[in-house]
Amino acid sequence: MSFPQFTVTEENLDRQKELVLQTIEENKNKIQELLKIEDKTYDNFVRPLQLMEEKLGFYFSPISHLNYVKNSPKTEEVYNALLPHLATYHTELGQNEKLYAGLKYVMEHEELEGERKKVLTDMLIEFELSGVALGEAAKEELKKINIELSELSSAFAQNLLKATDAYEMILTDPKDVEDMPKSLLQSAKVDNGWRFTLKQPSYIAYMTYGPNRQRREELYRAYVTRAPQNEELIYQILELRHKKADLLGFDNYAQLSLETKMAKSPEAVVRFLEELAAKSRPQAQREFEQLRAFAKENGASYELQAFDIAYWSEKLKAAQYSVDDEAYKPYFEKEATLQGLFSFLHKLFGLRFQRIETPVWHPSVSCYEISLPHRLVGRLYVDLETREGKRGGAWMDEWITHHIDENGEVVHPVAYIVANFAPATDTQPSLLRPDDVVTLFHEMGHALHHLLSEVKEPALSGISGVEWDAVEFPSQFLENFAYEEEVLGLFAKHYQTGEPLPKHMIANLKRAKNFQSAMAMVRQLEFGLFDMLVHMQWPVDVQKVLDEVRDRVSVVPTPKYNKFQWGFSHIFAGGYAAGYYSYKWAEVLSADAFFMFVDNGIYNDEIAQSYLQEILCKGGSRPAMESFKAFADREPQSEALLKLCGIGE
Repeated sequence: MSFPQFTVTEENLDRQKELVLQTIEENKNKIQELLKIEDKTYDNFVRPLQLMEEKLGFYFSPISHLNYVKNSPKTEEVYNALLPHLATYHTELGQNEKLYAGLKYVMEHEELEGERKKVLTDMLIEFELSGVALGEAAKEELKKINIELSELSSAFAQNLLKATDAYEMILTDPKDVEDMPKSLLQSAKVDNGWRFTLKQPSYIAYMTYGPNRQRREELYRAYVTRAPQNEELIYQILELRHKKADLLGFDNYAQLSLETKMAKSPEAVVRFLEELAAKSRPQAQREFEQLRAFAKENGASYELQAFDIAYWSEKLKAAQYSVDDEAYKPYFEKEATLQGLFSFLHKLFGLRFQRIETPVWHPSVSCYEISLPHRLVGRLYVDLETREGKRGGAWMDEWITHHIDENGEVVHPVAYIVANFAPATDTQPSLLRPDDVVTLFHEMGHALHHLLSEVKEPALSGISGVEWDAVEFPSQFLENFAYEEEVLGLFAKHYQTGEPLPKHMIANLKRAKNFQSAMAMVRQLEFGLFDMLVHMQWPVDVQKVLDEVRDRVSVVPTPKYNKFQWGFSHIFAGGYAAGYYSYKWAEVLSADAFFMFVDNGIYNDEIAQSYLQEILCKGGSRPAMESFKAFADREPQSEALLKLCGIGE
């Protein structure tokens, strides 16, 4: 079995760009050929349409990926140059009435079932949402809107990346870093002192351990006021989304967004989030009061502000549970943790991971071939350390989707996992915080959902075709195992001595798992409500909506200068617009599934194989609720989420 090699570099990007443009033209010609077919069938008409999309993604994915993980003026230039071409192509495709008529013809004349029926049903909905039924003028307007939206989202992401890269805080007074963990100071050391940036490991390090409150506020202020030019882009994006929804016959963009999700209406989502808030806020308030009292007892002569929370929370967590990230990091060396995760997945599902030598985009990246006892699964690229020119956060992305090609051959999937963990230095390897371990498990959950697919149709394979509010289910499910003793025993060993993580430290970590869980819950609900509400009305006062949501939900005071929305790339530069709630929606499924394992023994072959076959291997070939019911033999129970978070107990 031969896999493609990742050989796209800055030097050959122009060639790759030409391949994308060439594929767009080939696809357009192919469409004309398909339309000439008299007796259209699924095999001669619908499948070729899917395979064309797969080919285009194959050439564009490495460009998009490189722009995120090794950003440069060149990657930006090529990526941005292609966006209008892709937006135009996809809009014209989705508005092609003859294609739509051809798909309807197949639906009416062929007895389809299973995967094939769902592919065609989903396609017809996509065409309708692309404006296939609109008049010519409206179609043209929608095309312009789609191009502009793709360019604005890209600009939003670029502004954020550049603002993050541009800022640094150099500290020269040893008092400003007094008692900070040695490993963090080592990473921050520069010739004239210590350098802290807005990149996650560095930012979190000073916000959590930085003793100088004034410096913490300075860093916090820089973080929450990044990319002020995004203020204008937000309004442009929201206005265009509203126009798009209006053209397509929806009252607002939130309705349009939910058309392909599990949730039935924006109002139902708002109710769901507000009910969770009502159940969580009293406990969140108690957690915050406890933090204030603790800070006061320990010398804080000021009212706690947003830039004090991480600092005092870390001290309180250490006092209550003896959990200090720095004490744990030596036990979570990056490579050992990754190999431990592989061992866990082998015990759980029978998966094998074999490292292979193949071209990669950076020396710290590794690639693995994955197999099950009876079949080859696919390949996974792993890129975990932070560096300049790499977008913040963590994510999984796909390059190739599992499917059957035009020759009847199996095409094996390829995925990337990306994170921004502390990089290795000359004196020590990359060491992870407990939270980083959870993040790694989370992204691996996404990757398995993509890679383990057995679906033949590319449009439904892996995470394709899965409702957006269910797509976080496998990732959240897997992250729940990160602190289980049976799992930690596989890899949590001191990188210098080889000593396993002591049992009392595991117990403390598990007990501390729900430390301030209600505060964390209301923070996520704040983001979800803000996202849904700004997409439910136009015109909208973005800051007013955010302030009102904070008044109702938040327990931590937010400074007036906080412009969180300028950096909310999930909804303004990612796929989560009017969909951020899906993290909580999917968490109900993941918590319920997790307890099925915990209550019956983690390594329960019957339950594990049912989860593998009914959830991971099925991809988007049927509605997520059907897959859950096939796995659990019942509907999900929402109480599982509050139980998992220790809320209301």
